[in-house]
Amino acid sequence: MPEVISRAAPPAAEPPEPPAAEDDAPTRHTAAQRAGQVLSAAWRPALLLILLGVGWWAITAAEVFPAYLVPTPGDVANELVTEREMLARHTWVTTYETVLGFLLAAAIGMLAAVLIVYSPTLEKALYPLILFAQVIPKIAIAPILVVWFGFGPMPKVILAVLIAFFPVVVSGVAGLRSTDPELLDLSATMGASRWKTFRKIRFPNSLPHLLSGLKVAVTLAVVGAVVGEFVGADEGLGYVLLLASGNLNSSLLFADLILMSALGVVLFVIVEAAEALLIPWHASRRQGVPLTTS
Repeated sequence: MPEVISRAAPPAAEPPEPPAAEDDAPTRHTAAQRAGQVLSAAWRPALLLILLGVGWWAITAAEVFPAYLVPTPGDVANELVTEREMLARHTWVTTYETVLGFLLAAAIGMLAAVLIVYSPTLEKALYPLILFAQVIPKIAIAPILVVWFGFGPMPKVILAVLIAFFPVVVSGVAGLRSTDPELLDLSATMGASRWKTFRKIRFPNSLPHLLSGLKVAVTLAVVGAVVGEFVGADEGLGYVLLLASGNLNSSLLFADLILMSALGVVLFVIVEAAEALLIPWHASRRQGVPLTTS
């Protein structure tokens, strides 16, 4: 009988060890850093607002000014609560006029900047007209716009465009002209078209300047919309301001001013957030770059 040679079975392969859990300490560290940066940037203005509120309360408590001139913070807060529906409706009207005017100013201003940079002839023709339109007081144009377009939102939007247009053009021209000439020469040498050069080199390089101009323009657009409501309107925060002033309702007047300021701040923060998303590569957006010496 042949000998049966038993062969030992090969040892079973050991199951692979589960992958080690990724260390999330760097993530936590980065989140903690960002939270610390936010707190570091926010505590100073928050403290200043608190001090201003305390000073406001102290002045009204000491009755330095009559109540019909300077209301107490409590009266203003009560006005914001009791008239919230009316104020919300008028705030929405002003917000709509401001945002629409700002978007139109951004689009038209950037188009004008491109034309000025790419055409010396148009630069000589457009720049004097743009400067001429900028120096005209917008409050003088508002009645004409009301006569032409009525009491609807159109005059307010046009005024917002006229006021916000100039910083967009100036910043756009500065940004488009700040491109390194060697990059432009290299692009031309490699056969890139003018459109591709603009899309890949000139426009991305102009974003830091352009976004700085847009942050100025969005706050000026609020001013333009409110100025238009001063002249002829039956709704909007400017209309509420005139109404409160005519009725000597200082609480409503202060509440309206607070809403105007809040609208400008919110829109500014939105453009600031867009800047952080669009140009994270810029030196001003890098983590750890101090903006002040303190």
